[in-house]
Amino acid sequence: MEKQLQSNSAITAIGTYIPEKVLSNADLERIVETSDEWIVQRTGIRERRIAANDQFTSDLCIRAVRNMQERYGVEVEDVDYIIVATSTPDNVIPSVAAQVQAGLGIRHCGAIDIQAACAGFTSAIQLANGLLLSGVYRKILVIGGETLSKVTNYEDRTTCILFGDGAGAFLMEAGGDGDILAISAQTDGAGGHHVYRSGLSPVINAADIDTTSRIVQNGREVYKWALSHVSEGIAGLLKDSSYTPSQINWFVPHNANQRIIDALCERTGISEQQALSSIEHYGNTSAASIPLALDAAVRDGRVLPGHLLLLYGFGGGLTQSGVLLRWSI
Repeated sequence: MEKQLQSNSAITAIGTYIPEKVLSNADLERIVETSDEWIVQRTGIRERRIAANDQFTSDLCIRAVRNMQERYGVEVEDVDYIIVATSTPDNVIPSVAAQVQAGLGIRHCGAIDIQAACAGFTSAIQLANGLLLSGVYRKILVIGGETLSKVTNYEDRTTCILFGDGAGAFLMEAGGDGDILAISAQTDGAGGHHVYRSGLSPVINAADIDTTSRIVQNGREVYKWALSHVSEGIAGLLKDSSYTPSQINWFVPHNANQRIIDALCERTGISEQQALSSIEHYGNTSAASIPLALDAAVRDGRVLPGHLLLLYGFGGGLTQSGVLLRWSI
């Protein structure tokens, strides 16, 4: 069947899901040498959600889409493509997207996973937008989902305090007034060994790595990179799109650490009151952090149609990507 070319794409629904189990700072005090005060001061995190033993990333993603359907009444049986951003797939093969396709009973659609770590969700939005603008597809599910608790070393006090589980989804469709206004992406691959989860190779950039397949992070180096390179990336996206920080209604960064979010606001001129965060109750959920933070503000009425949003992901790679959009639902 011939598909009519479209000139715009729009976000038409959002949904999220978080597991029921809560892992509080008090719980972590009984596992490793740490304290609630120490964690809150350095990260802003008070608790995080943990998937059940038999619950995996595809399960969280499917629940996020179901939440979206319940709230917006949208159909997904005719979706043309599913893009899942994750660093914690159920399996290497098949993809999480394929598992989501099967779980939702969607027929005749493409399905891929992308791995851009904490920049995954914004990268997936960019890919979906390009596919929709091509005119080849008209309806795409974009999902960010993680079960980071399953790859966290709970003997490492520097990382186990950070990570939680969750999923968020957008439905993006061809047509509309065009929600996506500008995008950007850049990568500093030479720093990839500062945050990683191992696979087949025992080295990254000639540096020996931990091969246990757990999340490993050099927090100091990632913090330094975020403050310099990510702040420059945000400023560059705004400048190139001819918008100023004061015109942004809401800044939705990857929620790695509240100190990083505050520092990025200070360096870019974006007000801290404009930054949406899910870090306090969900921790660092990597590819899921942006939709979780955004959806909380959608639900409580802070984010309204017509608002200008800057979504900005950054992390493992070291990769960063941004999406400037006009919210319309």
